[in-house]
Amino acid sequence: MEGGVDWLQVRDRELEGAALLDLTDAVRAAAMRGAARRGAPVRILVNRRADVALAAGADGVHLGFDGVAPEDARGLLGPDALIGISAHAADEIDAGCGASYAHLAPIESPLSKAAERPALGMTALAQASARGLPVLAQGGIDVGNARAAIEAGAAGIAVTGSILLAEDPGRRARALREVLDG
Repeated sequence: MEGGVDWLQVRDRELEGAALLDLTDAVRAAAMRGAARRGAPVRILVNRRADVALAAGADGVHLGFDGVAPEDARGLLGPDALIGISAHAADEIDAGCGASYAHLAPIESPLSKAAERPALGMTALAQASARGLPVLAQGGIDVGNARAAIEAGAAGIAVTGSILLAEDPGRRARALREVLDG
């Protein structure tokens, strides 16, 4: 958080209910402390579980393909909640779906896991970004290609491996933040 991360998604597919809520509460508290030291806000989202997001006071939920509909999540979390969807092709993004944003992945081969699908590339990202819903570029995004993702039309980036696999995650977050702010 101190390095410039402004959104954090709590994701642990093995945890259910109370255990996921406990994790979300702990992560949210730590993220808020880090963001306060930086002097900037942080938004917390919960992966797949709108009920946990509501109970934790999170800023929103990121829905997977097997989750509730964006309209249902919005009904539960309210009009100001961040509601995200996942997409693996530009034509899966519909600005009228009720979501706040979409993750499009993988733009490049993921850094944090083995590739499950072919990389889409910056052209697909540009096509997706033109569909009227803010798009976060995900999959293989790092300091070397984050600027290209923004230039292709992405509203932002979503990373895991770029930060978590770095020798110094804080330094890597700062480098990504510099690229995005530039």
